[in-house]
Amino acid sequence: MSDNWLNKVNWSEDGLVQVVTQEARSNTVLMVAWMNREALKLTVQTNEAHYWSRSRKKLWHKGEESGHVQKVKEIRLDCDEDVLLLTVEQVGGIACHTGRHNCFFNKLDNGQWVVVSPVIKSPEEIYKK
Repeated sequence: MSDNWLNKVNWSEDGLVQVVTQEARSNTVLMVAWMNREALKLTVQTNEAHYWSRSRKKLWHKGEESGHVQKVKEIRLDCDEDVLLLTVEQVGGIACHTGRHNCFFNKLDNGQWVVVSPVIKSPEEIYKK
């Protein structure tokens, strides 16, 4: 397969595209991240999510440390060609580095941010070093 399909993506000036990752089973938005060309290409080749970490400035395979990989079921490109939607099977049920099911666990309630999702497994247990 040629890499021409990568050229359809409207990459940002810094070579990234935003990615919304959604769980296939429940349609829950698990996280939002970024990919560069290499991350997207690896994601397609392996059927597991790879992202670009802007803070660490490096490529990362989701679950490389935790084991909570994301098995990709479908990839879609939005109408402006500048956002990807990944539909995934979240292995282990934990997508967030805080040990929660997803990264959207803070809910605005009467002017206060309230944590509405429990920690499934503590980060200390997940990221043993």
